[in-house]
Amino acid sequence: MLNHQSDASIFPSPFASNTNDDIPEIRERIPGRLWRPRKTIRAEDQPEWRPRGRGDKNGAPQSPHPPDPTPDPTGPFIRPPLHAHTRRPAATPRTWMVGVPAIPGAHARCRLLDLYTSSAGTATAKMGFLQTFVRNDAMKTDPPEVYNWRVFLLACASCFGGTLFGMDIGIISGVITMDTFEAAFGYSKLGSKTAIKLADANLSANIVSVMQAGAFAGALLAFPIADKYGRKPGLLTAAFFAAIGGLMQAASSGNLGCLYAGRFIEGLGLGAATMLTPTYISENAPRAVRGMLVGLYQLFETMGAMIAFWINYGALLNIKGNGQWQVPLAMQCLPAVLLFGGMLFCNESPRWLARTDQWEKSTAVLSHVRKLPAEHPYVQAELVEMRKQLAEELASVGGSRSWWSLAKEMATIPGNRRRAAISIFLMICQQMTGTNAVNYYAPTIFTDLGVTGNANSLFATGIYGIVKMVSCALFLAFLADTLGRKKSFLWTGIAMGIAMFYLGFYVRFDPPKAGASVPPAGYVALVMVYLFAAFFQLGWGPVCWIYVSEIPASRLRSLNVSLAAATQWLFNLVVARSTPVMLDTVGSNGYGTYFIFGCFCFGMVVFAFFFVPETKGISLERMDELFGVASFDDVVDVGVAAQHAAMDEKDAAVHVEGI
Repeated sequence: MLNHQSDASIFPSPFASNTNDDIPEIRERIPGRLWRPRKTIRAEDQPEWRPRGRGDKNGAPQSPHPPDPTPDPTGPFIRPPLHAHTRRPAATPRTWMVGVPAIPGAHARCRLLDLYTSSAGTATAKMGFLQTFVRNDAMKTDPPEVYNWRVFLLACASCFGGTLFGMDIGIISGVITMDTFEAAFGYSKLGSKTAIKLADANLSANIVSVMQAGAFAGALLAFPIADKYGRKPGLLTAAFFAAIGGLMQAASSGNLGCLYAGRFIEGLGLGAATMLTPTYISENAPRAVRGMLVGLYQLFETMGAMIAFWINYGALLNIKGNGQWQVPLAMQCLPAVLLFGGMLFCNESPRWLARTDQWEKSTAVLSHVRKLPAEHPYVQAELVEMRKQLAEELASVGGSRSWWSLAKEMATIPGNRRRAAISIFLMICQQMTGTNAVNYYAPTIFTDLGVTGNANSLFATGIYGIVKMVSCALFLAFLADTLGRKKSFLWTGIAMGIAMFYLGFYVRFDPPKAGASVPPAGYVALVMVYLFAAFFQLGWGPVCWIYVSEIPASRLRSLNVSLAAATQWLFNLVVARSTPVMLDTVGSNGYGTYFIFGCFCFGMVVFAFFFVPETKGISLERMDELFGVASFDDVVDVGVAAQHAAMDEKDAAVHVEGI
């Protein structure tokens, strides 16, 4: 059974104090998931080796070979002698836990072997199903039990925070084009026809932008809440604010002040959720499918946008009067209720618990989420990695735990500074693709491309939502943890740039004419809008959230993701505020808008190629090693730890059959 560390004073067993004099009692895994207390063996306590016959007096088989060279005695655990057919010489000194199961009676052992085989079969079948879609090195070594329904359910429960975002985008983009909404909020009283058009664009931008301003503030405020009180309380608070804001918007009844206040309050919840959800999932997810699980945030966002588009379409066709826009705005409360209810049944992040020195709770939660006993080598190895990372981070700032020390740690250590810069720039790039320009103003853009009638425009927007959701689902299933992050950034950036440039050329040289049918080039332009949505969901949409939540150091994760989320909302605000004006002023029919976004798409490909390292299949703690902040050479990989333990169990089973 594995545990690994290099300095007992810094990286003790999760069940022991920090001194070498304390020898903890460790439970050792045996076939059949039964356990017995075992005591660790130190170098000075190593029994003298001598060859024996079939086995010793307790029935434990003896190796015909002498034991491995004694490891460094400063560590709290060393490896005991291995059986002849399982000898795996270590290249460097490691530390291990005792791993020789002892069960009296061959019959009992055979019975336990049957139980273990039956139990492991189900987990292996689940892993085989995932291996059909996810192919990376971590998937090959990690125990199958870690890919269980618990981690998927907690990811889905927290991802309703993404649905909040998606439903707001989808609903407000359709509501601001409804005649009943314009009448309720006095669009027709703004002056001449030209003034009405410009004021209409400005007022629409204001209504959309107030929420982004609240979300910017919410993303920044979520950091101290998440660090002090935890990820789970933060998500519950975000759901509460989002629900209150949605109700205020629905009840505004033509009062712009109430509408603005509701959108700002809702924005506080949305911004906090965008920071907390990816952080919470990444800290719970197994490394091999972390991309898939964190990417569920983007999938739930696209699901919310798709549902919202169809809510708008149904309200337009079936509801008259103010209810036509009030019902969609009230529906924004639904994901907030689901987020709040779901999180009530979820655990706190094990890494936040570890960061706050609640190691017993962290061990229990990690064991629950991984669906493995706390003493399993995979869980133990993951805990040791967490301890090592936290110890080195604290050592870099002299052991200080203040918020000022976090800022110092991020600004003064090159690897941390680089990660913060990458996170911020990725979020700028994500918004400058123009995706939210299309999301917020899709009905207007489809009208500019020749789709006539409000209902037809909303219908085209609904199809756009379906394309986004399906594309995102395909990416998460087949590419997120197989193709990886960097390659996804590269090819989708190029594809989105091509789509945007085509739209710009079409609007510039063959714009749609009022009353005329859509030309063939116009249909290609409509296809390009849908392809742009698909390309975004196959790369820059979900991967940005995956990347910024997995690369930060443990102590800096909340701050790093908070800055990234706030940057996303800031540029979301810039794009939302400027897009309607750009479509009216940057060239005829706004063709220059598409060229601007296309240039950004090509530019960010260059950035990703030179500055974004691949992270698929790497544990959160080993990101420090990837960015040159720490070395894990003296620590056994968690998957290797589990594999060694599994081989030892097989060896024990083989010996049983010979008795």
